[in-house]
Parts: sequence; C-alpha cells; structure tokens
Amino acid sequence: MDEDLLFRALADPVRRQLLDRLRAAQGLTLAVLIDGLPMTRQGASKHLAMLEAANLVAVVRRGREKLHYLNPVPIQQIAARWIGAFEADRVAGLVEFKRRIEEDGQA
Repeated sequence: MDEDLLFRALADPVRRQLLDRLRAAQGLTLAVLIDGLPMTRQGASKHLAMLEAANLVAVVRRGREKLHYLNPVPIQQIAARWIGAFEADRVAGLVEFKRRIEEDGQA
C-alpha cells in the first residue's frame, strides 16, 4: 500500500465527496456520480483516476459503461495502522488509571 498516494487522494475535498457518494450507492457511472456537482466529466475523470491509483475505487466495465465501486480496505488499513496504534496506548493508559483509582479507593 502506497500510504503517500492514499493520503494525497484523501486530502482533496472533491475526492472525498466522490467517495462519500460511492459509499452511499455503489456501482455508479461517471454521469450519475457527478450529477449535481460543479465539475466537468474530464475533471471528475482525473479525480477518479487518482482514487483508482490509490486503490480507493474499483472499476467494473459493463458493456460500454464503467461502474465505480468504493474499496474501503485501504481506509481500514490506514485506521488500523495510524489511528488504532495511537488508540491502543490511550486505552492502556485509561485501564491503568482506573486500576490506580480502584486501588486508592480500597486503601
């Protein structure tokens, strides 16, 4: 997993908006995906290419259509790698804090 590419892909608010739309409804064509957004098909295609390169979007061809699907696995890996690692230390600290309070209450 190229974390730099993944973070660059997630850094753009337009790309996050596209991901949100795919989270709400999978298998969207480009036209449906950008419906109501202030962007051209060409601009959206560039954003989708970045999301595909970061493995956040998978494309399935059905005839002449390209259907876009969210791939949540890289986001989960980021959460486990970055957020989970910091969370484990915080939770361990809270457990130790609770233990100390309980010990002091029994003295």
